[in-house]
Amino acid sequence: MKTATVRQLRHQFGTVLNWVEAGEPVEISKRGKIIALLTPPPARVPPPPRKRPDFAARLKRIYGDQVLPGDVIVEERESRPY
Repeated sequence: MKTATVRQLRHQFGTVLNWVEAGEPVEISKRGKIIALLTPPPARVPPPPRKRPDFAARLKRIYGDQVLPGDVIVEERESRPY
């Protein structure tokens, strides 16, 4: 763990920030006493993928065989003379 003074933090912030970006926690001291701790953020864990509902099965359960598949409707629309 690295240590930086308040003066060093004010004048060389970029250097201290590079230490934190590299994953190194930095203790900030003032007059020899530790007053703060800068640490990198914890690693993010991606959320699990969402499970999408089965809409076709839901429609079939509600309406039974009355529901037409989408490709039949497209064929009827394309076969119209106008």
